[in-house]
Amino acid sequence: MRSGAKVAVVGGAFVLVAGGVGYGGYNLYTGLTGGSGPGGSGQGGINTQNAPVRTGPPAPEEVRSASDAFFAAWAKGEPGTAAQLTNNAADATAVLASYADEAHISGLKITPGTAVGTKVPFTVTGKVGTEDAAKPLSYESSLTVVRGRTTGKALVDWQPTVVHPELRKGETLKTGTASAPPIEAVDRNGKVLTREDHPSLGPVLDQLRKKYGEKADGKPGVELFIEPAEADQPTRTLLTLSKGVPGKLRTTLDAGVQAAAEKAVKRFEGGSVVALSRQSGAIRAIASNPASAFSPAVSGTKAPGSTLKVMTAAMFLEKGVLNPGTTVECPPDVTYEGRKINNLNHKGYGNIPFSRAFAVSCNSAFIKQIRKVGDDGALPAFAASHFGIGPEWQTGISTFDGKIPAGQGGEAAAQYIGQGQTQFNPLNIASITATATTGTFRQPYVVPADLDGRPFAKAPSSLSAATVQGIRSMMRLTATSGTAAKAMASVGGDKGAKTGSAELDGQEASDSWFTGYAGDLTAAAMVLKGGHGGDAAGPIVASVLNAR
Repeated sequence: MRSGAKVAVVGGAFVLVAGGVGYGGYNLYTGLTGGSGPGGSGQGGINTQNAPVRTGPPAPEEVRSASDAFFAAWAKGEPGTAAQLTNNAADATAVLASYADEAHISGLKITPGTAVGTKVPFTVTGKVGTEDAAKPLSYESSLTVVRGRTTGKALVDWQPTVVHPELRKGETLKTGTASAPPIEAVDRNGKVLTREDHPSLGPVLDQLRKKYGEKADGKPGVELFIEPAEADQPTRTLLTLSKGVPGKLRTTLDAGVQAAAEKAVKRFEGGSVVALSRQSGAIRAIASNPASAFSPAVSGTKAPGSTLKVMTAAMFLEKGVLNPGTTVECPPDVTYEGRKINNLNHKGYGNIPFSRAFAVSCNSAFIKQIRKVGDDGALPAFAASHFGIGPEWQTGISTFDGKIPAGQGGEAAAQYIGQGQTQFNPLNIASITATATTGTFRQPYVVPADLDGRPFAKAPSSLSAATVQGIRSMMRLTATSGTAAKAMASVGGDKGAKTGSAELDGQEASDSWFTGYAGDLTAAAMVLKGGHGGDAAGPIVASVLNAR
């Protein structure tokens, strides 16, 4: 694509202009060498009626011709014509038609940038609004030109992001009265929380607005927004034409802890973290990198590795199987019901206290205790009865609330050390740590229950004082002289931690997990393919705990 190409208005119509040469009197679809329109074999100006179907990646002149034609048809407000220049005319027509009819975007100009291979960046400018309100619009996007599978024509590879970089499949752009009033979300100290200051909170604020905008007594304004494909998902505001009146919504978040969490996850692509109060379950921070509509911090469904040993150890202690001082065997590996499970690097430690086995994360020592519990499937039941894993959590936002499916034999054994089919995210693991170190499950939440009267999930049973004391002593040992010592070195005061590395089939590097506490704050983090828990997730948790 030639740098400097742009769309201009000539005689009231939009035409593509490049290098000072107007295409207004030029058939957009004959391209460089002539040929038929978008429905014929000459689309893109490359093939003719008698020419053989071309193969291979589109040539630079094809990329230029196909993208020029698409931009011009789109700018002229001809969605059907523009859609025929893509490789998915049906989907493209619907989205392009809504651009003018529902999003009310007019005065469109498209400025292409220089193509890089078959990818063409471009800038869109125009005006968006209704009779009541209108504002200028400007954003950047890109498209890719591909070769049609059957025709050999150069076509725009249709993706919703061509129309807007935030648009996803099944979604549409709309302008009108907002579906929910705006909110002014504030943290527990009354400080305003914005997506500009805290990018990871963008999807959280969208959900809170949808659910609590009216309850917070706000009045909706007029906006350009993305209508989601699923009715239960919130709309996403792209441009505010008239603000409306925001309702004030107090949350449990802490702006200082949130800022530390945002900064910490930026160190690791695929990193996410949640922090909450151990005594109340109030969520203090939620952060993910990248910051996107899907937050693995609260919605992820990954095996948590050895961080789940906090729960498993609590079960062993609570059922009287052992105590922190009990001597246990820690061989390099162990076989349970035909499944071989090994320690990290196949390292064995001989006969050691269970507290030490916990601190060095000895898998084999944990597996050897399962038969003493008397039931392969004891862990899922204990998770529900003492840790609130099973009931749906009413946090105020959409969350995945942890799962340990019923298992038998070797599969059940893997679950005891956070492998197998266990599914958790940092929110769940932070809650497990809070429960294990206080004795009572307190459902995490972002908005107090009394705002809308929603029922919090509960666990029927609490842990004994002896179990709590034992878990705290073992987590303290792990944080001072075990696998978490390096990561937790900067954290002062009473503290504890547990590392985890989740090894997944087909994944070269394990996922890094880490959970820890200091004072009333607990945090858990995950870094996809981050390796050992203390190396990637550990520093994230330590940074968050130091912000308390």
